[in-house]
Amino acid sequence: MITIKQQLPYPLRGIEKKRFRQYVKNKPFFLFSKRHFDLVVSFVVIVFLLSWFVPVMAAVIKLTSRGPVFFVQRRVGRGLKSFKCIKFRTMVVNDDPDTAATGNDKRVTVLGRFLRKTSIDELPQFFNVLRGDMSIVGPRPHMFADCDRFSSYIQYYKFRTLVRPGITGLAQVKGFRGPAKDLHHIAARFSYDALYIKHMNFGLDFRIMVTTVAQSFNTIVFGGKANKKVFRKIKEDRKRIAA
Repeated sequence: MITIKQQLPYPLRGIEKKRFRQYVKNKPFFLFSKRHFDLVVSFVVIVFLLSWFVPVMAAVIKLTSRGPVFFVQRRVGRGLKSFKCIKFRTMVVNDDPDTAATGNDKRVTVLGRFLRKTSIDELPQFFNVLRGDMSIVGPRPHMFADCDRFSSYIQYYKFRTLVRPGITGLAQVKGFRGPAKDLHHIAARFSYDALYIKHMNFGLDFRIMVTTVAQSFNTIVFGGKANKKVFRKIKEDRKRIAA
């Protein structure tokens, strides 16, 4: 059983790559129940939170920078199918929106930095969950270019698309958020996505959701100081790269 506190898996311990499809086929009831859980939660979030939060954020985004409220981008969904992923816009309108922002990217607005750091920019993806493009918990959806690039580094990388992509996931609560900085990050993310697919259950989903909320709250209130302590051990594993 996988836990939130489990150490970084190098290499893919206990993961039999060729049996990924079997991990999914063996859990029809869980996937059926997970979809209905996603529908209920996304509907509640949209009605009671986003119904008033989106207009407020729309006004703030419009007042602080020119451009649309939402940033819509084609991402890789379940079965490698394309879908339109929705986020609050965090960058100024530019000619290269599909290039991920890294470091102190000048395209990211002041408000955008806060939205990205706290993951508030991801909240509109509950509409994607309601539509069936995404799940609340699962591997994060990539751009097609990144998916192809990562697949050239790691064999079977696209097996992570056997399930719906998630707003949050095991890799994210382990500290691997944002653009992939190097091969270490690519391998680590795949390791955790693979572990999630193998061990996915409601208990794990619940722990990931609670941890995500706790980390976002800590970032908003305390600037992420507690999160930095949790992720400190990850940096010590930089030299251990799984291919």
